[in-house]
Amino acid sequence: MSVLPVVAFLVSLIFLDSYKLIRFRSVGAAVLVGIGAAVASFAIGNIVLARSGIAFESYARWVAPPLEESLKLCYIVWLIRRKRVGFMVDAAIYGFAIGAGFAILENVYYLRAIATPNVLLWIIRGFGTAVMHGGATALAGIIALGFIERERMRGVAALVPGLAAATLIHSLYNYGLLNPVLSALCVVVALPLVMMAVFQQSERGLQTWLGVGFDSDSQLLEMITTGTIAETRVGRYLLSLKARFPGEAVADMLCLVRLHVELALKAKGILLMREAGFEAKPDPEVREKFDEMRYLEKSIGRTGLLAIEPVLHWSSRDLWQLHMLGRD
Repeated sequence: MSVLPVVAFLVSLIFLDSYKLIRFRSVGAAVLVGIGAAVASFAIGNIVLARSGIAFESYARWVAPPLEESLKLCYIVWLIRRKRVGFMVDAAIYGFAIGAGFAILENVYYLRAIATPNVLLWIIRGFGTAVMHGGATALAGIIALGFIERERMRGVAALVPGLAAATLIHSLYNYGLLNPVLSALCVVVALPLVMMAVFQQSERGLQTWLGVGFDSDSQLLEMITTGTIAETRVGRYLLSLKARFPGEAVADMLCLVRLHVELALKAKGILLMREAGFEAKPDPEVREKFDEMRYLEKSIGRTGLLAIEPVLHWSSRDLWQLHMLGRD
């Protein structure tokens, strides 16, 4: 009763993702990270309670929520910085998995610490507290990704709104404004509605990005292969770089652009196949192209990469698709 609801909810989120963007082992890693965050929060909490003399009730309302949500959010921040989160649904699944791991260990701990046969208590902890942990972290990840994608905030500032929202939800739940049964009911009713809205918005964004991105990448690749790129703004921009870089470096830049576009098209093709219910087989040429791309990046150097950044469109979503392709 205290563990099954949050696990069932997590599994349902994974299967609701029609593109299957996240592997089970990645979800398992996020659950383990959540367990680690719970261990860290327990250790820090015991030190704070012992040295500050604060009452446990006040600690649970004002100290535990920001501490626990900060620890849980750290892994999502790392994933976003490593370009492994491309859409809101990714952030939702990773966030809920971290919160689920945290809640599982917390409930196992309380099962040993509170030896009570009161089934209602464990139903409340399972459907209320555990799901709240997952939902709060998922919401924090979604908000953080939204601010980073829109570039409204950068660095640590982009994490503040999501962390504040998760902390507020956690604090209000711990404060007990409603009786425990009503609180658990609110969580169970509200969270699926929020997740449904997130999944719908994420899939609309993904479909739009696939359509627009596929067309633009196809056109760019055709111009490169047919030799007509010099007649375009992209081609004129690359030709202008000859004044600042050796001819060999500019040729490497063009090769890098071609590889980037080919891999981007391959990644989008995999997503379209997954949407249709097919699983794409691993392509041995992909590894070779990634090796060649890394060689060209070293050859061009940091200055050259910055020069062609406007052509490559190194947005978080473009980098995510390359990461997704590289792991297949």
